[in-house]
Amino acid sequence: MEEISAPGLKWINRRASRTPTWVASVKGYEPRTVNLSHLREEPAQLAAKCALLQAEMNAWKAGLRGRDVSFDGSLKSLLIKYQTDVDSPYFALRPGSRHPYDHYVARLSFEIGDRHIDKITGVDLKRWHEAWSEGGKKLAASKMMRSVLDAAVSYGIMCRIGECLELRETLKAASRKLPRPKRRESVVTADQVVALRAAAHTAGRPSSALAYALVFETTLRLWDVIGQWVPIESDGISDIVDKKNKWKWFGLRWEDIGEDMILRYVPSKTSMKTGLAVTYRLSLAPMVEEELKHWPAERRVGPVVVYEGTSAPFGSNYFADFFRADRESVGLPKTAWARDLRASGITEGRAAGVSTDDAAKVAGHASTKTTSAVYDRAALEASERFAEARSKKRKSVQ
Repeated sequence: MEEISAPGLKWINRRASRTPTWVASVKGYEPRTVNLSHLREEPAQLAAKCALLQAEMNAWKAGLRGRDVSFDGSLKSLLIKYQTDVDSPYFALRPGSRHPYDHYVARLSFEIGDRHIDKITGVDLKRWHEAWSEGGKKLAASKMMRSVLDAAVSYGIMCRIGECLELRETLKAASRKLPRPKRRESVVTADQVVALRAAAHTAGRPSSALAYALVFETTLRLWDVIGQWVPIESDGISDIVDKKNKWKWFGLRWEDIGEDMILRYVPSKTSMKTGLAVTYRLSLAPMVEEELKHWPAERRVGPVVVYEGTSAPFGSNYFADFFRADRESVGLPKTAWARDLRASGITEGRAAGVSTDDAAKVAGHASTKTTSAVYDRAALEASERFAEARSKKRKSVQ
């Protein structure tokens, strides 16, 4: 690929290739370097990530982090204020959610940060949407850009920045006219999950096979099953720490599975909101039972899913890479993602006649609306039940 230029970006010679690496230019700043090889094929994201890292370094140099930032009328200064003020809702985001916000804040600052907010119109948003969505091909990316922009503007209103109130109304009115991304429809069948597990075993990764089984059978979120690495300064205590890179890990542990083979776990997404726990009897999850045969009692300590190459929990990028390899091995379409396993498990249950209430409880949803609108993809089965009920009614009145 073309070696792009970006703030702080250097291309370093390695044995097999040249690696994009962000390098700090301020003495004493940590991290000194950041390996960005996972963005090698995404030049726009690579440039945005470098811009973010550079902005964080400059904020650290200027002592901005942790104190109020002045607002000069530009969108960039509003975004910096949103991302650095200690009272900003940004700091209430969970680390896993903060990561995409960091990415899109950097993109917004880089692409439109010089615009003064009192000059932004609905026509501007429509034009930006065309660019962010690449002509309608990436509607989800555009929606996320607009969501982050709205979060910054809302914080500006909290700070009594008058122009932000008018801007929010302008953005709302313009957004109503923009197309929304379609909900995901990809469904992985039970037979395909069996094939994925077999592919993972063939590749010497029983941990991946166990993860696939757990997500599909229990409908836990993927990031709860494989866990998440978060900044070491984040809330919570963990005994899994990467001191070198200043990360710590939270996720599903063997201690969350009792001797009665009942899994009891509070998902990360609900732990700070509803506190709803997921409870599942694993003796009723045949795929999980089959995978647990590969994990003797003495190995059932600490994180449930660990990468064989490091004996440590997966990083999300590595797990995604391995899923893509398994997906290609069994011939699944590229539209199938690892996180679709959760929705596929819920869909299988609903197609089998499970009530929405029961599906919501198993998934850890406080509302059945989320279960129906996002995770229940059994549209065909629903239409069949609908048609059968109508036919039965007609026959009863003849």
